[in-house]
Amino acid sequence: MADDRAKPLRVINSAAPIRICDNGGWTDTWFAGHGKIFNIGVYPIVEVQLEVYPLESGRERFVIHAENFGERYALDPAADSWDRHPLLEATIRKMNVSEDYCFQANIFSEAPSGASTGTSAAVSVALVGALDCLTPGRLSPHEVAYTAHSVEVDLLKLQSGIQDQLCSTFGGINYIEMFDYPKATLSQIRVPDSTWWELERRLALIYLGRSHDSSKIHERVIRELEGLGPDCRKLEDLRRTAELSRDAVYRGDFRGLGNAMSENTVAQGRLHAELISAQAQKVIEIARGHGAVGWKVNGAGGEGGSVTLLCGPSSSAKRALIREIGQENPSFRNIPVYL
Repeated sequence: MADDRAKPLRVINSAAPIRICDNGGWTDTWFAGHGKIFNIGVYPIVEVQLEVYPLESGRERFVIHAENFGERYALDPAADSWDRHPLLEATIRKMNVSEDYCFQANIFSEAPSGASTGTSAAVSVALVGALDCLTPGRLSPHEVAYTAHSVEVDLLKLQSGIQDQLCSTFGGINYIEMFDYPKATLSQIRVPDSTWWELERRLALIYLGRSHDSSKIHERVIRELEGLGPDCRKLEDLRRTAELSRDAVYRGDFRGLGNAMSENTVAQGRLHAELISAQAQKVIEIARGHGAVGWKVNGAGGEGGSVTLLCGPSSSAKRALIREIGQENPSFRNIPVYL
């Protein structure tokens, strides 16, 4: 019988940021073929802590502690179906950890689930990174991202682009060029500290109060884009905003970045009007009234999720904007972000 007071052989900590402001999203997909994406990795992070024990300790081989859900349960490695948290279970299966160990994986994040900020990618990236310490050799950052992507696409059979996994692996401000799905290059955008700090000060992330859920709309958009082909105008318009965002950040041009964000949101709406929900439109309207220079409906868009705002130079105007958004709808919530 396991002694719960026994100290682990080792404790492995891993963390990965969520993703906001994904200009060029939708072009990092199998039906787009090739893509250009700008995104920003930010706090709140996903935290993973592995407590590793010898197999002979008498403990269950794999234990998952999903703190945000208040659930702790043992995973059956021989099971032919998923249990309560398929993403966590599939990631553990994918990593094929040595049979010499058993472990408990604690997973926690301050980011709400379903916020359209790549939280699931951050979870799988952080867990892959931790489990990699229990396998021979080490994965490169790109290999970590591709492994996390494969969990969602190959094991769970989900639609998934590659940008979220890359952003969570590398963090920071990124320009991604996908040349052959899912293979991509990533360039981290290095800017002076003054530009970095000013961007951080101006950003706001507004959660729209409910988990993102627009799979039927997304399926219709995917069918249409598949028929139009990878070089159609709708996808080219999105790719262009990634280039504009990259160039604006290098110049320290916040109005230029804001224009690219807003242009991307308009291009999302051209894919399907319902990708820009009434709640998102209301947040954008309030932001515009308080001098914000840009807004991006995060992720693919649709009901729920979140909006990234790029505020103007006035800190008091940003605070007034956040207050009015909360007064408009108590379920709307500002999530503090840090680069």
